[in-house]
Amino acid sequence: MRDAGRTRRSVLDAAARTVAANGTAVSLDVIARAAGVSKSGLLHHFPSRDGLFLALAADLAERFADAVQAAVDPRDNAPGRLVRAYVRATFAELENGASAPEQVMLAGALSAVPGVDQVLRAHTERWNEAFEADGLHPDRCLLIVRAADGATVAAIYEGAANPDELRHTRELLLRLSHGDGSV
Repeated sequence: MRDAGRTRRSVLDAAARTVAANGTAVSLDVIARAAGVSKSGLLHHFPSRDGLFLALAADLAERFADAVQAAVDPRDNAPGRLVRAYVRATFAELENGASAPEQVMLAGALSAVPGVDQVLRAHTERWNEAFEADGLHPDRCLLIVRAADGATVAAIYEGAANPDELRHTRELLLRLSHGDGSV
């Protein structure tokens, strides 16, 4: 018996792996094979290459948003709790050797697909609104988020970071998130 949700997830995961490795020029046949479905099965869920890549960009952003929400400390009610969760989610991926740099490379590859920039900007706007409502001074928020994002990009150029350095950087950003006013 087929499970449409599981098939869709399999196609998105296969597309993420193959696009990260080969760029957006990868064929739908290759993605379908990697997902264990036929090309017509892939096209049933995603009627076009661009449609698949748009869905992949949205999925990438949503999965990170889910990781951030999971990292929110329910006991933390101080301003900046969402920014702290953003830092924890970002550094958890880096510290566990997970796919944060690959996700940045994937987003970069997808950025050439028409409409992906709009999908990613919409998510950025949602983050900005959520951070504004989080109560931390906007200057602190900007600095912390940019530094956390920069740590992910640095992993692309530097390779696996020193675990002690990652922990130290995370702790510095978390401490900064507890301050008042501008930096």
